[in-house]
Amino acid sequence: MSTSYVIVTLVAAALAGFSAASVFLRAKWVVEPLADYGVPRAWWVWLGVAKAAGAAGLVVGLFVPVIGVAAGIGLVLYFAGAVVTVVRARSYAHIPFPLVYVAPVVASLALV
Repeated sequence: MSTSYVIVTLVAAALAGFSAASVFLRAKWVVEPLADYGVPRAWWVWLGVAKAAGAAGLVVGLFVPVIGVAAGIGLVLYFAGAVVTVVRARSYAHIPFPLVYVAPVVASLALV
């Protein structure tokens, strides 16, 4: 396991965890766009849980690689869905936001 893999994975986990916490805490800059995109309020907690589980899975993956890979794939699919949601809402200026979160996850998967 390389140092770069550990650092990139921890950064990816921190970003996913921050994103989950932002949903759980109902940060205005997160929940207003979710409402604008038409994401049902009932889904918000589950979306946060998915991101938190992915973050935890990335950290566990440092010790059990198959879990880290599964978590990484799950997060990539999650943020791909976020991009699709943003595009469907025609909020094109917001497309970079999920990409910022998914980039270190993809890098982590590439370094496994």
